[in-house]
Amino acid sequence: MCGRYALTLSVQTMAQVFQAQPANDLPVVPDYNICPTDQVPVVLNLEGQRRLRPMRWGFVPSWYQSLSGGPLLFNARAETLAEKPAFRDACRQRRCLLIASGFYEWERRAETRLPWYVFRRDGAPMAFAGIWQYWGDADPVATCAIVTTAANAKLAPVHDRMPLILDPQDWPLWLGEAGHGAARLMRPAAEDVVQRYRVSPKINSNRAEGPDLIEELIEPFEAE
Repeated sequence: MCGRYALTLSVQTMAQVFQAQPANDLPVVPDYNICPTDQVPVVLNLEGQRRLRPMRWGFVPSWYQSLSGGPLLFNARAETLAEKPAFRDACRQRRCLLIASGFYEWERRAETRLPWYVFRRDGAPMAFAGIWQYWGDADPVATCAIVTTAANAKLAPVHDRMPLILDPQDWPLWLGEAGHGAARLMRPAAEDVVQRYRVSPKINSNRAEGPDLIEELIEPFEAE
Protein backbone atom coordinates (compact mmCIF):
# COMPACT_ATOMS: atom_id res chain seq x y z
CA MET A 1 0.00 0.00 0.00
CA CYS A 2 1.00 3.64 0.06
CA GLY A 3 -0.30 5.80 2.89
CA ARG A 4 2.30 8.56 3.06
CA TYR A 5 4.78 10.09 0.62
CA ALA A 6 7.14 13.03 0.04
CA LEU A 7 7.42 15.50 -2.81
CA THR A 8 10.36 17.88 -3.13
CA LEU A 9 10.09 18.95 -6.79
CA SER A 10 9.18 22.52 -7.68
CA VAL A 11 6.06 23.18 -9.74
CA GLN A 12 8.27 24.30 -12.63
CA THR A 13 10.25 21.05 -12.54
CA MET A 14 7.11 18.92 -12.38
CA ALA A 15 5.64 20.77 -15.35
CA GLN A 16 8.84 20.28 -17.36
CA VAL A 17 9.36 16.62 -16.49
CA PHE A 18 5.76 15.63 -17.22
CA GLN A 19 5.26 18.15 -20.06
CA ALA A 20 2.06 19.37 -18.43
CA GLN A 21 0.40 22.77 -18.12
CA PRO A 22 0.34 23.66 -14.39
CA ALA A 23 -2.69 25.05 -12.59
CA ASN A 24 -2.41 28.17 -10.45
CA ASP A 25 -3.66 26.54 -7.24
CA LEU A 26 -1.24 23.65 -6.80
CA PRO A 27 -0.31 22.72 -3.22
CA VAL A 28 2.85 24.16 -1.68
CA VAL A 29 6.04 22.14 -2.17
CA PRO A 30 8.25 20.73 -0.83
CA ASP A 31 6.09 18.57 1.42
CA TYR A 32 7.82 15.73 3.24
CA ASN A 33 4.70 14.22 4.79
CA ILE A 34 1.80 14.00 2.35
CA CYS A 35 -1.19 12.21 3.87
CA PRO A 36 -4.57 10.98 2.59
CA THR A 37 -7.15 13.79 2.19
CA ASP A 38 -4.34 16.27 1.36
CA GLN A 39 -4.39 18.15 -1.93
CA VAL A 40 -1.74 16.63 -4.20
CA PRO A 41 -0.35 17.44 -7.69
CA VAL A 42 -1.76 15.12 -10.35
CA VAL A 43 -1.01 14.77 -14.08
CA LEU A 44 -3.89 13.93 -16.39
CA ASN A 45 -4.80 14.39 -20.03
CA LEU A 46 -7.80 16.63 -20.67
CA GLU A 47 -8.96 17.28 -24.21
CA GLY A 48 -5.64 16.19 -25.65
CA GLN A 49 -3.42 18.24 -23.34
CA ARG A 50 -1.56 17.22 -20.23
CA ARG A 51 -2.55 19.18 -17.15
CA LEU A 52 -0.90 19.43 -13.75
CA ARG A 53 -3.60 20.15 -11.23
CA PRO A 54 -4.49 19.57 -7.57
CA MET A 55 -6.75 16.75 -6.40
CA ARG A 56 -7.85 15.38 -3.05
CA TRP A 57 -5.95 12.20 -2.27
CA GLY A 58 -8.79 9.87 -1.38
CA PHE A 59 -11.09 8.60 -4.13
CA VAL A 60 -14.78 9.29 -3.42
CA PRO A 61 -17.36 7.07 -5.20
CA SER A 62 -20.40 8.82 -6.62
CA TRP A 63 -22.77 7.19 -4.14
CA TYR A 64 -21.06 8.64 -1.05
CA GLN A 65 -23.33 11.22 0.59
CA SER A 66 -20.32 13.24 1.74
CA LEU A 67 -16.54 13.25 1.24
CA SER A 68 -16.31 11.13 4.40
CA GLY A 69 -19.39 9.07 3.65
CA GLY A 70 -17.55 5.76 3.57
CA PRO A 71 -14.10 4.14 3.82
CA LEU A 72 -11.20 6.37 2.79
CA LEU A 73 -10.09 4.95 -0.58
CA PHE A 74 -6.58 6.31 -1.00
CA ASN A 75 -5.28 3.09 -2.62
CA ALA A 76 -6.82 0.85 -5.29
CA ARG A 77 -5.56 -2.69 -5.89
CA ALA A 78 -4.44 -3.32 -9.48
CA GLU A 79 -5.70 -6.91 -9.35
CA THR A 80 -9.34 -5.86 -8.88
CA LEU A 81 -9.30 -2.34 -10.33
CA ALA A 82 -11.44 -3.19 -13.35
CA GLU A 83 -13.99 -5.11 -11.26
CA LYS A 84 -14.70 -2.95 -8.20
CA PRO A 85 -17.80 -0.79 -8.71
CA ALA A 86 -16.04 2.16 -7.08
CA PHE A 87 -13.11 2.07 -9.52
CA ARG A 88 -14.00 0.32 -12.77
CA ASP A 89 -15.22 3.36 -14.73
CA ALA A 90 -12.25 5.46 -13.63
CA CYS A 91 -9.93 2.59 -14.54
CA ARG A 92 -11.15 2.75 -18.13
CA GLN A 93 -11.70 6.48 -18.57
CA ARG A 94 -9.94 8.54 -15.89
CA ARG A 95 -6.36 7.52 -15.26
CA CYS A 96 -3.72 9.88 -13.92
CA LEU A 97 -0.22 10.11 -12.44
CA LEU A 98 0.60 11.17 -8.89
CA ILE A 99 4.09 12.64 -8.50
CA ALA A 100 6.41 11.77 -5.62
CA SER A 101 10.05 11.96 -4.66
CA GLY A 102 9.61 8.85 -2.54
CA PHE A 103 7.17 7.13 -0.21
CA TYR A 104 7.16 5.70 3.29
CA GLU A 105 6.39 2.17 4.32
CA TRP A 106 6.30 0.55 7.73
CA GLU A 107 7.77 -2.81 8.64
CA ARG A 108 6.08 -4.70 11.43
CA ARG A 109 8.67 -6.18 13.78
CA ALA A 110 7.34 -7.69 17.00
CA GLU A 111 5.30 -4.88 18.56
CA THR A 112 7.16 -2.14 16.67
CA ARG A 113 6.50 -0.48 13.30
CA LEU A 114 9.75 0.62 11.66
CA PRO A 115 9.49 3.33 8.96
CA TRP A 116 11.38 3.07 5.67
CA TYR A 117 11.79 5.60 2.88
CA VAL A 118 11.57 4.23 -0.67
CA PHE A 119 12.78 6.12 -3.76
CA ARG A 120 13.95 5.52 -7.30
CA ARG A 121 17.52 4.27 -7.48
CA ASP A 122 18.22 6.56 -10.46
CA GLY A 123 17.09 9.65 -8.53
CA ALA A 124 14.26 10.45 -10.94
CA PRO A 125 10.80 11.48 -9.73
CA MET A 126 8.35 8.70 -9.04
CA ALA A 127 5.15 8.57 -11.09
CA PHE A 128 2.46 6.55 -9.34
CA ALA A 129 -0.35 5.19 -11.50
CA GLY A 130 -3.61 6.67 -10.30
CA ILE A 131 -7.31 6.97 -11.03
CA TRP A 132 -9.52 9.98 -10.47
CA GLN A 133 -13.05 11.30 -10.60
CA TYR A 134 -15.19 14.24 -9.54
CA TRP A 135 -17.50 13.92 -6.55
CA GLY A 136 -20.52 16.15 -5.97
CA ASP A 137 -22.76 18.16 -8.28
CA ALA A 138 -22.97 21.74 -7.00
CA ASP A 139 -19.25 22.20 -6.33
CA PRO A 140 -17.44 19.13 -7.71
CA VAL A 141 -14.32 17.95 -5.91
CA ALA A 142 -11.59 16.16 -7.91
CA THR A 143 -10.48 13.06 -6.02
CA CYS A 144 -7.87 10.39 -6.73
CA ALA A 145 -6.32 7.14 -5.54
CA ILE A 146 -2.95 5.45 -6.03
CA VAL A 147 -2.99 2.07 -7.77
CA THR A 148 -1.01 -0.60 -5.90
CA THR A 149 0.48 -3.97 -6.80
CA ALA A 150 2.12 -6.83 -4.96
CA ALA A 151 5.52 -5.79 -3.63
CA ASN A 152 8.66 -6.64 -5.58
CA ALA A 153 11.58 -8.49 -4.01
CA LYS A 154 13.17 -5.27 -2.74
CA LEU A 155 10.05 -4.18 -0.83
CA ALA A 156 8.58 -7.55 0.17
CA PRO A 157 10.60 -7.81 3.43
CA VAL A 158 9.01 -4.53 4.54
CA HIS A 159 5.44 -4.79 3.19
CA ASP A 160 3.47 -6.98 0.80
CA ARG A 161 2.12 -4.07 -1.30
CA MET A 162 3.66 -1.12 -3.16
CA PRO A 163 2.50 1.68 -5.49
CA LEU A 164 2.37 0.96 -9.21
CA ILE A 165 5.44 2.93 -10.36
CA LEU A 166 5.49 3.83 -14.05
CA ASP A 167 8.53 4.64 -16.18
CA PRO A 168 8.39 7.68 -18.52
CA GLN A 169 7.90 5.55 -21.63
CA ASP A 170 4.70 4.15 -20.06
CA TRP A 171 3.11 7.48 -19.10
CA PRO A 172 1.37 8.03 -22.47
CA LEU A 173 -0.28 4.60 -22.34
CA TRP A 174 -1.49 5.04 -18.78
CA LEU A 175 -2.82 8.53 -19.54
CA GLY A 176 -4.74 7.24 -22.56
CA GLU A 177 -2.55 9.06 -25.08
CA ALA A 178 -1.17 5.92 -26.73
CA GLY A 179 -4.29 3.86 -27.31
CA HIS A 180 -5.49 0.86 -25.35
CA GLY A 181 -3.59 -1.70 -23.32
CA ALA A 182 -2.89 0.04 -20.00
CA ALA A 183 -3.73 -3.18 -18.16
CA ARG A 184 -0.38 -4.65 -19.16
CA LEU A 185 1.37 -1.96 -17.10
CA MET A 186 -0.17 -3.19 -13.85
CA ARG A 187 2.78 -5.14 -12.51
CA PRO A 188 5.36 -4.47 -9.77
CA ALA A 189 8.37 -2.34 -10.63
CA ALA A 190 11.57 -4.30 -11.23
CA GLU A 191 13.65 -4.87 -8.11
CA ASP A 192 16.48 -2.61 -9.32
CA VAL A 193 14.15 0.38 -9.85
CA VAL A 194 13.82 1.25 -6.16
CA GLN A 195 16.07 1.68 -3.14
CA ARG A 196 15.13 1.97 0.53
CA TYR A 197 16.57 2.94 3.89
CA ARG A 198 15.35 3.38 7.45
CA VAL A 199 14.13 6.81 8.56
CA SER A 200 13.29 8.38 11.89
CA PRO A 201 10.10 7.37 13.75
CA LYS A 202 9.16 11.06 13.56
CA ILE A 203 7.29 10.16 10.37
CA ASN A 204 4.91 8.05 12.47
CA SER A 205 3.09 11.32 13.17
CA ASN A 206 1.04 12.76 10.32
CA ARG A 207 1.84 16.22 11.72
CA ALA A 208 5.61 15.86 11.36
CA GLU A 209 7.30 18.24 8.92
CA GLY A 210 10.72 19.00 7.47
CA PRO A 211 13.49 17.55 5.29
CA ASP A 212 14.88 15.49 8.17
CA LEU A 213 11.96 13.11 7.67
CA ILE A 214 13.65 11.63 4.59
CA GLU A 215 17.16 11.52 6.05
CA GLU A 216 18.61 8.05 6.46
CA LEU A 217 18.53 6.81 10.04
CA ILE A 218 22.00 5.61 10.99
CA GLU A 219 21.48 3.18 13.82
CA PRO A 220 24.28 2.62 16.36
CA PHE A 221 26.32 -0.53 15.87
CA GLU A 222 25.51 -3.17 18.43
CA ALA A 223 28.43 -5.48 19.29
CA GLU A 224 27.62 -9.13 19.75
